[in-house]
Formats: sequence, structure tokens, C-alpha cells
Amino acid sequence: MQNSKPTKKTVVLGMSGGVDSSVAALLLKKQGYKVVGIFLRNYPDTEPYLDSICPFKGDKEIAERVCQKLNIPFRVIDYRKQYLKDVIEPMFKSYESGLTPNPDVCCNNLIKFPALWKFAKSISADFIATGHYAQVKKTSKGFQLLSGKDKTKDQSYFLHELTQSDLSHTIFPLGELTKSQVRKIAKSHKLKNWNKQGSRGVCFIGDLDFKSFLKKKIKKSLGVVLTPEGETIGSHPGAFYFTIGERVRPNKGIEINDKYRNSIDNKKLYIAKKKGNTLIVVPEKSPLLLTKKVFIKNLKPINKKNFSKTGLRARIRHLGSLIPGKLKKEKSKYTFTFNKGIKEVASGQSIVLYKGKILIAAGIIKTQ
Repeated sequence: MQNSKPTKKTVVLGMSGGVDSSVAALLLKKQGYKVVGIFLRNYPDTEPYLDSICPFKGDKEIAERVCQKLNIPFRVIDYRKQYLKDVIEPMFKSYESGLTPNPDVCCNNLIKFPALWKFAKSISADFIATGHYAQVKKTSKGFQLLSGKDKTKDQSYFLHELTQSDLSHTIFPLGELTKSQVRKIAKSHKLKNWNKQGSRGVCFIGDLDFKSFLKKKIKKSLGVVLTPEGETIGSHPGAFYFTIGERVRPNKGIEINDKYRNSIDNKKLYIAKKKGNTLIVVPEKSPLLLTKKVFIKNLKPINKKNFSKTGLRARIRHLGSLIPGKLKKEKSKYTFTFNKGIKEVASGQSIVLYKGKILIAAGIIKTQ
């Protein structure tokens, strides 16, 4: 198990109220660390459009009770203004410009890990830790970020913006465990949240109706729906409310005229392209839904000394399939060509490249 040797060093642990961070606290204490639990209050509840979505109060109470049971200090740090400024508002702007961003990646990179390390330095702590299912390995060439043992819970995709400096002082106690093992540990130590459902939705906001969420901040802008041949077949309230590969469903915003629906054999339609405020839709078996090659903006190696262009597999979403392909540098831009066409590839998504378990590099997708 990572960093399992007894130590008297101090580690600042992000506590969410969930079973993962709770077991992480338990394991770190058993390994001899002095643990300090931190609950980051990031949910910007002062904003009316976010009211009553995230159950942060209940999560905070659970996290505090776990810390009391384990006899470790517990602190709450208010990062609501920073989270709104650095994560939520840029997310809205990205969607409004037609992109499909990943706010959880930004949350880790701009809020969670910097906040924990800032507090750690203020109390002269040695490390920070979280309950992520990922691993850090120290080598002669620096630090590597590896996927977690549990492939159904691996969270390394969300951590691809972490730097060598970040990795040098970060511990992931659950990296070599499965979720079922974590729950068993929690149950055996009588942690009351041992069977608590894992968090879903946007980081620190929770599960929500995402279109309704976007509509609270992004005004409607009526646009047309086209076939690939340029025939107008419907309308929509704004292309930014939709993403590539999304199925066109009745009463979900996109209106398709009956004449077109009745003229095709397959009634299932999907968004193939976005051009400004225009959506292009196709039947589900259309080759236009497949993407073979993407451009990568701001490709960053996790470890420059460990960077490789061969034997790579790409992931474009959390827990998405790892697709083999070729990374090339064309003039000043990187491209990745998948071995086969894949669906639901949208500009703004993160593309993360792995070689075996090792996360090699990552960047932002541009489809054209």
C-alpha cells in the first residue's frame, strides 16, 4: 500500500463526507501519519441559480463526525468565491462558445489541490491526500501518475492537470484498493457512511438537470437544425445547450418536423456537428457520428522525462474506453488518430493518453 511505512509526518486530507475520504483518513492514521481533515466549502450558495442543489451541509456534518470518531482535527475552509470565479463562470463561458468542458478537471487543478497544499504549508504539513482512486509512483526520472487498481472507479482522468510538484507531495491511499474493499474496511470500523452512495454530477455541486442549469445563466438563442445536405428540418433554443453525439429526444428542446421524421427509416437522431448556432443531425448509424482524428490543444506531459509517443491509448471521458491510436506532431500541433472511429467526441473535452497504467500526457480536444 502506498506510503505504508510508519511515520510521524503530517498529512492534510480533503474530507468530502463520502466513504472514500473517510477510509483514506483511517488508513493514513493507521500508517502513522498525523492527519488533519479539511472540508472545502466550494458550493456557491449565495448565487440564486445554484440554490438548493448541493447537499453540502449534510456532507460537512458526516465528514466532521468521521473526524471525531477517528480523533483527528477537522477544519472547514471557504473557497466559494474562488470556485465560482475559477470553475463555474469559465464553465458557462465555454459552453456558450460551443465547447464541452470538464469542470471536474478544473476543480482539481485550480481549487482542490492548491487549497489543500496552501493550508498544508500554513501548518508546516508534509503532504496532502485525497480519496481519489489513482496512484503516484516515484522513479529516478520523477513522479508518475498511474490509474487506480479498481478499473471501474479509476479517477486518474480527472487528475491529468497535476504537475510534478503536485505529485511530489500528494498521497492517494486508495490507489491499490477496490471500491468493495474500501466499503468493507469502512463497515468493519463502524463508519456510518460505509454504504453512502458516491457523488455524482459536477464537482462540489452534485447531480442536476444540466440543461436547466445552463439555461439559468445562458440566454436562449434560437437556431436551426439541418441535415448534412443543408436541408432545414427543425429548430432549437441554443446550440450551447447540446453536445456532440447527444440523442435528439422529444420535448428536450430540439424540434424536428414530422415530414423529415416520417421520411427516414430510423427515427433515432443524433447531433453530429455544431456550426455556430446551427445543429446538424443524422440517423444513429451515420458515419458522421464517428471521429477518427482530433487536434490536441495545449498537450502537457505529466512527466517530460517519461514522455512517449508510442504505444498509447486515449480516453476522452471519465471511465471511457481506452482507444489505441497514434500521436503525431504536425508542425506545431499535436494530433491523435484513433485506430477506429469513435462516437461523442466534442471540442473542449479532455483527451488523456495512457501507456499501460501510466498517464503520459493530456490536452484539450479540437475536432477541426
